[in-house]
Amino acid sequence: MPRLDESAKGVFLITVTPFREDGALDLDSTDRVTDFYLENGATGLTVLGVMGEAPKLTADESREYVKRVLARVNGRVPVVVGASSPGFAAMGELAKGVMDLGAAGVMVGPAATVKTDDQAVSYYEMVAETLGPSTPFCVQDHPLAYAGVQLSVPVLTRIFKAIPTAVMLKHEDWPGPGLSKLAALRAASGRGEMRRVSILCGNGGGLFLPEELSRGADGAMTGFSYPEMMRDVVAAHAAGDVERAHDLFDAYLPLARYEQQAALGLAVRKYLLLKRGAIATAAIRKPGPKLSAADVADIDRLIARQERRLQELG
Repeated sequence: MPRLDESAKGVFLITVTPFREDGALDLDSTDRVTDFYLENGATGLTVLGVMGEAPKLTADESREYVKRVLARVNGRVPVVVGASSPGFAAMGELAKGVMDLGAAGVMVGPAATVKTDDQAVSYYEMVAETLGPSTPFCVQDHPLAYAGVQLSVPVLTRIFKAIPTAVMLKHEDWPGPGLSKLAALRAASGRGEMRRVSILCGNGGGLFLPEELSRGADGAMTGFSYPEMMRDVVAAHAAGDVERAHDLFDAYLPLARYEQQAALGLAVRKYLLLKRGAIATAAIRKPGPKLSAADVADIDRLIARQERRLQELG
């Protein structure tokens, strides 16, 4: 099975967790949506993220879901599993279980108790000790999701310099400071102050993807109901055709923006995945949002406009 390392690039899709209308896991749709992601350009998958409704799953359901995704992927791409937890015992237990099943690595965000730079570095040293030397991990830098915890450039430099198993950064600090942070990290590795690690961007379904790629990102780690947008933007940018990357991105932007509404976004994403045949129902486990008839009309209009624009771009 592939292991996560510093060379990771491309598009790691944050997966949704399909449910039946009665709220039970839909494992048949799990197979279907996994195939959908891979067929549309995912070079990796990330499961048990916030948009995957991870907090709503029991421990047994989490293991069952990860096992099903890994079996369907069958080693074709690396699979990263979200393992953030208030306690290290639960984090270590989940990480060991998923690595034994064939996961490529895990992703860990900072604890809400982290208040200083030294505490942040110490926290990730304890993460590495808990996970062990054979489990590579991704540092998730997402202040909005982790009680406003700030991982500054000096802190991240120290983390990646001191911890060999920290091989990736999921960059979700909001632009503009986030774009400057990305560029500063690449400059730091260029000066030899830290080794070069993989940096994948997760801001809002890729809402700043072209700019992040220009600042040195290796790709995206986020969710969007049209993964081919990220696939094609990353490919165009890597080929040096930055203008086409922006043109493609612009065609999808209205729908990506609509999908990133704070309260409604997951319902929009699941509705779109249902329309695209990737899942059997758009069910969200309670508590969760529901679309109104006006919401559906908005989405269908945006789909039609997007399809026309993509035809124009060829």
